[in-house]
Amino acid sequence: MKILVLAHNHPDLHPGGTETVACELARAYRKSGHQCLFVGATNHLHREPHPGTSFQAISDSGDELLMWAGHFDRFNMSQVDLRAFVPDMQALLENFRPDVVHIHHLLLFGVELPVLIRRVLPDARIVMTLHDYYPICANDGVLMLSPDEPCAALSGSGLCRCLPDAKPNDVRLRERFIKMHLGAIDQFVAPSAFLRDVYVRWGLPAEKVKLIRNGRPDVAIAPERSVVNGARNVFGYFGNLTPWKGIEVLLQAARLLIQRDVEFELRVHGAAPFQNELFVERVDQLFEETSSHVTRLGAYKVQEVPDLMASVDWVVVPSVWWENAPLVIAEARQHKRPVIASGVGGMAEAVKDGVDGLHVRRNDPSSLANVMISAAHDPQLHQKLSMQSPAPLTVEAVAEQYLQMFTGRPKAADEPAA
Repeated sequence: MKILVLAHNHPDLHPGGTETVACELARAYRKSGHQCLFVGATNHLHREPHPGTSFQAISDSGDELLMWAGHFDRFNMSQVDLRAFVPDMQALLENFRPDVVHIHHLLLFGVELPVLIRRVLPDARIVMTLHDYYPICANDGVLMLSPDEPCAALSGSGLCRCLPDAKPNDVRLRERFIKMHLGAIDQFVAPSAFLRDVYVRWGLPAEKVKLIRNGRPDVAIAPERSVVNGARNVFGYFGNLTPWKGIEVLLQAARLLIQRDVEFELRVHGAAPFQNELFVERVDQLFEETSSHVTRLGAYKVQEVPDLMASVDWVVVPSVWWENAPLVIAEARQHKRPVIASGVGGMAEAVKDGVDGLHVRRNDPSSLANVMISAAHDPQLHQKLSMQSPAPLTVEAVAEQYLQMFTGRPKAADEPAA
């Protein structure tokens, strides 16, 4: 079987969860004996265009490419430069002639892509994994008006108000435009039941949205951190530093712990690419104020996670938006690190409070600080949650679920073990 996998970037250029999951699945498809081509869209933030072609190499392998797509209407998720994009994408489809096109995001490619695929390859199966809420909400797909106010799309009105400058008619037309083009997709996949339910409420047919959880490649499990007095008081943050990921909430909680004279360490792994200056200034100030107990370790690569996990006891996921299926939760479980997470969205679904992790109130530094104090002072709680933390599915097992869906063979249960 020939499979074309499309994502809105490549993990070597932007280490986001969507890009990582997409690239790992593509490699698992190849490992299963299928011919698979991965194409990641990119723009001027990572690459400049090359005259004469939209395609660029990302490695010497030949089965992973970049497609330069620098002209894109983010509000409507629309490809602007159709004269350059369409002929090159059509040539790719006609030359590779995939049996299945597995889309992981339409950013930079454009929401028109499924219709183009259907026109060029009428018999190909088109599958799209939904990783966030961008088709629903143009505010970076976070379904938040601000860290304090969820978007109205999650309320009874169903109308996204995330962009106050957009007129109501603009939002309605955007929704119709996107839904019309998504109609060319045969099957949607959601990595969490929460995200699936949001999309069904938005209007996708429930029978077309299947639940398949994300998996992780096999790695050596990080050993427990060596302790002298039994305290499990080293916390880790993993991921990009953005307003929606809650890094400010975490650093404010750390400041409260310092004020209360709590013995702890917080190790922050991740950088702040493409963030606005005001946010970066606020975060830099918080790091300076908490430097006695907080270590800023910067960007990291996915293959470094086991070594980084070895130095922490707990993993904190303080996101203020309605996360779908954070990769870091699966990574923490792989290494038997209990997770402290905001009790909303896919985080509340993935982490069972008091069973295999702990919940905190979203966007509440005081709540987070109190839970971190309890965690640091209770080694038995750490041991209990660690022992009860289920291992994530392997990426090979997840790839097999997709392959069964692609070929129409008997399907796995909709609720695989987490």
